[in-house]
Amino acid sequence: MNATVIRRKIEAKARPVEPPPSGAERAWRMALARSARDAFSVTLDVTRQTMARRSLAELLDMPEERSLFAVLEGPGEGLGLLALSPPVLAALIEVQTIGRVSATAAPMRKPTRTDAAMVSAFLDRALDDLDGQLAGDGDRVWAAGFRYASFLDDARPLGLLLEDCPYRVILAEVDLAMGAKTGSLLLALPADGRGERAAAPPETQETLPAEGFATALTEQVMEAPCQVDAVLGRLTLPLGALMGWQVGDLVELPKATLERIGLAGLDGKELAEGRLGQHRGMRAVRLAGTAALQATPGFALSLTGTDG
Repeated sequence: MNATVIRRKIEAKARPVEPPPSGAERAWRMALARSARDAFSVTLDVTRQTMARRSLAELLDMPEERSLFAVLEGPGEGLGLLALSPPVLAALIEVQTIGRVSATAAPMRKPTRTDAAMVSAFLDRALDDLDGQLAGDGDRVWAAGFRYASFLDDARPLGLLLEDCPYRVILAEVDLAMGAKTGSLLLALPADGRGERAAAPPETQETLPAEGFATALTEQVMEAPCQVDAVLGRLTLPLGALMGWQVGDLVELPKATLERIGLAGLDGKELAEGRLGQHRGMRAVRLAGTAALQATPGFALSLTGTDG
């Protein structure tokens, strides 16, 4: 073993071990990604994230210039801050106005009230997702219960608006639409927290009777979401013909009838069939019985309406 190898081993041992991410850090990363996907059908990847404790003075120096400052209201009249850098704001506006995130540089302009209105639902969705993930986590006391309240286009009033106390600051560097735009989101919440503490898990016996375990497992399984597709008709055709479709083309479904609507699971197998009608002003299917048919093998195109 030469001196270089020995030196590397010594340096590796001397290097401090980074602590694992807290519950709030893990949850915020997932909340941002899921909210962007569900609200705008756009990918948002957190490429780097840090959490630190900062004073109010330190916090005010952290956001990028021309960021949108969303003021958050939380438990015990606490106020927090969510700052979107110009590229992130531009991406969220573009996906709602032109249907995609462009690769052009974000314009350096002051955020407007319209900008805030267009992103407020996304922010609340992410904060709500964060709440749900922290139901049994100790970070819930400071990270849960916040929602969008108002916005500022300038950081200067924040020194008077926010309480002069320590803050926990999560700074997430994000990548939107596979790298079309990159920027940062800064979440700052009062460090001590005034929210509900995570409920302690109920004391249970180390082992449950077999009958009790089976009952508990059944209850969990029966609560799982199950997606069912209402299938008007199925059409098998060459892939080349499908790729040649254009807007305005007429697709014939020779065997489709409103008298027979198939109900299929995620695997394509028909579970039941029924008749299409209405109930209280909404489309509905009256079940007629268990289907004898199964999904046709091959390339099958389904025109579906989903009932989850």
